[in-house]
Amino acid sequence: MLVASASPGVATAVVVASYLIGTFPTALLVGRRQGVDPTRVGSGNPGATNVARTAGRRAGVATLVGDLAKGVLAAGIGWAAGGHGLAALCGLAAVVGHVLPVTRGFRGGKGVATGTGMALVVAPAALAVAAVVFAITVGLSRTVSLGSVVGAAALPVAALALGSPGDVVAALAVCAALIVARHWENLRRIARGDERRLGTPG
Repeated sequence: MLVASASPGVATAVVVASYLIGTFPTALLVGRRQGVDPTRVGSGNPGATNVARTAGRRAGVATLVGDLAKGVLAAGIGWAAGGHGLAALCGLAAVVGHVLPVTRGFRGGKGVATGTGMALVVAPAALAVAAVVFAITVGLSRTVSLGSVVGAAALPVAALALGSPGDVVAALAVCAALIVARHWENLRRIARGDERRLGTPG
């Protein structure tokens, strides 16, 4: 059951709290310490890749770790409050908070790192499969955005194949759909052949 050991009030509270965790502006805080606003430079995306490109590799790693932690924390709170299913729901809420933060006019990041943190808690084996798919895709295409999209799409499929509960698979599927939707412009650039590849300047 989705909220087997949590009352409706507790489940609602932890889901709302998880959404708010997701809105934490990791990229903005890290970037500004380096004198950079990642929403105004580079791709304009408040995520680890753009921070790394505009504020340096260490700043990018710090952003990645912070966004990953949001997914882990939210899913962990859900697990403690109501078990596996609520963990997945809370992790998804954090991804939604990251992608659509009410605190920043619903203009957020792309959800990859926070979704990874969620999956690390609720479906680690499926995440390992998705990570391999991501690495192979990036290695062949030299395009991080394509790797992110293909890896995200592989995650719920792997979870289903590995026997994850239906509510976890559903939450991962919604997470993957959000990630793909947020990469729509990247996919259009890939189709045109002008998406930035690893190792290229600019």
